[in-house]
Amino acid sequence: MDFPLLLLLSAALFSTVRTSSTVDFQVGVILDLDSPVGRIGMSCLSMASSDFYSAHTDYKTKLVLNVRDSNNSVVDAAAAALDLIKDVKVDAIIGPQKSTQANFVMDLGDRAHVPIISFSATSPSLIPGTPYFVQTAQSDAKQVQAIASIVKAFQWSQVVIIYEDTEFGHGIMPYLCNALQDVNTRVSYRSVFPKSATDDFISKELYKMMTMQTRVFVVHMTQCHGTKLFRKAKELGMMSEGYAWIATSGLMDLFNLVDFDVVEAMQGVLGVKPLIPNSKKLQSFAGRWIRMFLQANQDMKPSETSIFGLWAYDTFTALATAAERVGNSEKNSAMNEDNVNPAGEPFCLGVSEKGPKLLQALLATRFRGLAGEFNLVNGQLEQTPYQIVNVVGRGEREVGIWTPSGGISRELNLNITSSYSTSKENFRTIIWPGDSTMAPRGWEFPVGGEKLRIGVPQKPGFNEFLKVDRDPQTNATEVSGYYKDIFDSVMASLPYAIRYEYTPYPFFNPDGSRRGNYDDLVYQVSLQDHYDAALGDITITANRSIYADFTLPYAEGGVTCIVPIKYEDVNDVLTFLQPLTKELWLATGAFYISTALAVWILGSRIISSSRDPPGQHAGMFGYFPFFPGEGIQGSLLCLVLVTWAFVASLLNSTYTASLSSRLTVQRLQPTITDVKQLIKNGNYVGCQEGSFLVSFLIKLGFNESKIKTYKSAEDCNEALTLGSENGGISAYYDVLPHIRMILSQYCGKYMIIGPTYRTDGFAFAFPKGSPAVADLSRAIIQLTENGTILEIEQRLSSNSACLGPESTSSPTSVTLGSFLVLFVITGCVTLTCLLVSLLIHRCKNRACLQILSDFKAKTQSIIHALYQDLKILSQNCKLERK
Repeated sequence: MDFPLLLLLSAALFSTVRTSSTVDFQVGVILDLDSPVGRIGMSCLSMASSDFYSAHTDYKTKLVLNVRDSNNSVVDAAAAALDLIKDVKVDAIIGPQKSTQANFVMDLGDRAHVPIISFSATSPSLIPGTPYFVQTAQSDAKQVQAIASIVKAFQWSQVVIIYEDTEFGHGIMPYLCNALQDVNTRVSYRSVFPKSATDDFISKELYKMMTMQTRVFVVHMTQCHGTKLFRKAKELGMMSEGYAWIATSGLMDLFNLVDFDVVEAMQGVLGVKPLIPNSKKLQSFAGRWIRMFLQANQDMKPSETSIFGLWAYDTFTALATAAERVGNSEKNSAMNEDNVNPAGEPFCLGVSEKGPKLLQALLATRFRGLAGEFNLVNGQLEQTPYQIVNVVGRGEREVGIWTPSGGISRELNLNITSSYSTSKENFRTIIWPGDSTMAPRGWEFPVGGEKLRIGVPQKPGFNEFLKVDRDPQTNATEVSGYYKDIFDSVMASLPYAIRYEYTPYPFFNPDGSRRGNYDDLVYQVSLQDHYDAALGDITITANRSIYADFTLPYAEGGVTCIVPIKYEDVNDVLTFLQPLTKELWLATGAFYISTALAVWILGSRIISSSRDPPGQHAGMFGYFPFFPGEGIQGSLLCLVLVTWAFVASLLNSTYTASLSSRLTVQRLQPTITDVKQLIKNGNYVGCQEGSFLVSFLIKLGFNESKIKTYKSAEDCNEALTLGSENGGISAYYDVLPHIRMILSQYCGKYMIIGPTYRTDGFAFAFPKGSPAVADLSRAIIQLTENGTILEIEQRLSSNSACLGPESTSSPTSVTLGSFLVLFVITGCVTLTCLLVSLLIHRCKNRACLQILSDFKAKTQSIIHALYQDLKILSQNCKLERK
C-alpha cells in the first residue's frame, strides 16, 4: 500500500478511537509526502500521537490530524491551507515543509488567527513575519556563528558561498555574510543555483570558481541540489588537496540518506548540524522508528533518525500539551460564525477562537524532548549546540562541538567558564579533500599549472634598484636589483611554494613616447589580464589603493627636494668683514666712538692739557687706555675703560674664531633655501616621469607648467646644472631612495633642502582582496626583524659617504643680538659716569669742595678706627687661644 495513503488511514482510524468526553482539536498537516523530509516527518508525527496519548490516558483533549499533500508546490500548499482553515476549521497547522511555502501560508494563518507551526522551514527570513508563525526547528541563522568559527580557526581570509535561488537559500545570506565579516573574512563570490539547475550550469559555475584564488566553499543547499553539486565537483577535480568545503545543516541533516557515490564525492567535507543529546528515550524511539519506517519505505534506508523527524515528534508533543492546557473551554465551533465570509471568496477567512489561546499555550510550553530542550523564544526554537562533522569513509564522524558561549571544543561542556575559543587545536584530526591531514590555506593562484605573473616596470632610467633586460637571443626577461632580491627573499620565506615569473611592463614605446606609468601598472594588476602582482618602486597612494591591495612597505617612503650647492669664495677681498653682521659692525663703531668721547670728557677734568687747543686733544684718543687718572674723576674714567675693555676682549675673540673657521673650512650653501621661494620666484622644478609626483607637486602649490619630468638621473643632473634661467630646473623632487641614489652618484654637487613630506613606502601590489597580501606582509615583517632586508640593502653599491649634507645650514655671521646685553651694560656704565662727573663739575664753590673733603676725611677716620679695633680684637683672640 502507498505510504501517504497508509498515513491518512492511520490518522483517521486513530481519530475514531476516543471517548465521547474528549475535546478534539483539529490540526492540519501540510507536507510534501513524497519527499524524504515529508515521509520522515509524517511517520514521526504518527508515532508521537500514539506515544503521547498512550502515556497520557487521562487527558481530556486530543489532536486530530488532517493530512494534506503539498506536492512540492507553493500553490498546492496554499490550497491545502485554505481548505483546512475554511472547510475543516482547524485550530492549528503543522507545516508546511518548505520556507517558500511557509512564506505564503503563514499570511493565511495570520488572517484566520490559526498558528502555523513548521518543524522543517528553517529560513531566518520567516521570523518575524507574523506572530502566528512558529518555527519549531533551528533557524538557519543559528548555525552561521559555528561556520564563522570554523573559518576563523583556520584563518581563511575569503570564502565562496554557494546557495540555491529559493527562500531557503536567500534567507541565510545576510546572517552568514555578517558573521563572516565579524571574523574578517571576505565573501569573494556568491554562486546562486536556480531550482532547475542543469549539469551544464553546475559545470560552468564550478569552472568559474576554479579560476578564482579562493579555495574555501560554504554550501547551503537542500539534498537534491547538494548531491548534484558534489558529484560534479568530484568529476572536475575540486575535491582534491587544497580545497575546503563546509556544508550547512540543510545538507548534513539528511546525509545518512544520500547514495554511496555522493558519500564518495563528499570525502573531506566539513559539516555542521544541530547536536542531538543522547538519551535512553531517544535510543528506544530510534529503534522503533527505523523498523516502522523501513517497513513502509522500501526505497529509503536510513541508518539513524533525522533531526527533522525528532523536531516533528517534539512539535506534536508540544502542541498536544498546549491543547490540554487550553482545555475543554472551547467545545463548540472553532470559528467565530460572525466572521465567516460569503461563499465564492476563497481568501475571505473566518477567525479562529481557539487559535490565539492555543498559540499562547504553545509558546509557554517547556519540556525536554527527543531533540533536546524544547523552548520557544520569540516564536523560534532556542539555540542549541552544533556538531561539527567530517565526511570520512562511508559516513561522518564528529571532529568538534560548537556552543554559543564557549566556541569550538572537542567535548560538550555546557558549564564551561573559559572564554570563547576558535582555536584549530580544539578540533580532532580532520581528513581534508584529497585524504590530506594538512589544513588548506584557503586560496591558490590560478589553476592549470600557470605561474604567477609579476609585473615589473621597464624604463630607460632610474633602474639602479630594479633593472629589466631582455636576452636578445632567447628573448627571455632578466630582472635584477634590490627590489627583485627583496621579493625573492619574501617569496622564499613563505611556508608554501609559489611558482612565479617576471613580466615586463614597458613605460615607453620604442620611439620614446610614453606608454604607461605606475598608476597604469597597478590598474593592470587589478584587471589580472596580464599581471597577477607587481613589484618595483611602487609607492602606496590613496588612488592606487582603490584598485589594488598592497603589502606592508619594504622600503622607506617620503618625498624631498635637492638643489645645487654653491661654495663660498674665501679669497674675496671683503672676507674679513663676513664674521660679523653689518649691524654688529655699526654698533661696535658707534660704541667705540661714544666711549672715546666719554673718556675725553672725563679726562678733561683732571688733565691740565685739556685747556689747550682742541687739536691737541685728538692725540688723547690713542693713549686713553694707558691714562692713569686720579681722584674721583680718575676712578670714573677707569670704570669706563674697564667695562669697554671687557666687551672689546669678547668681541675680538669671537671675531677671531669666526674668521679662522671661514678661512680653514670650505663653506657651502644651497642655491635655493626654501620651497616657498621656488613657488614665489616661479622656478622650474623636476620629478621622475611616470610617478605620482606631478600631482603631488601641484598639491604643494606648484603650477603644472613649471613642472618638468625626467627619465633618468643623468637628465636630472643636466637640468639642475643648467638652472631655470637656461632651460633647466632649480630643484628636483623624488622619493628618498632615489634622492639618496642621485646624491651618491653626484657627490658634493647637490644637497637636500626643505622638509621631507611623509608618504607610504614601496610595496608589492596585488589584486583587490588577494589573500596573498597578509602572508607576504607577515613575511616582510619577519625579514625586517631578522635583518635580512637590511643585509640586502647593504649590498647596494652606493657610496654612503657621498650622500651629501641633509641640512641646509648656510654660513652664519655673529649678529648684534649676541652682544646686545654687553652693549647695554657698557652704555649704562658710561652714561652713569658722565652724569656723576657733571654733578662734580657743577660744585664749583669751595663750600661744596670742603664738604666733600670733610666727608672724605671723616670717612677715612672711621675706616682707620675700625681697622684699629679689628687689630686689637685679633690680638686678644690669639692670647685667649694660647
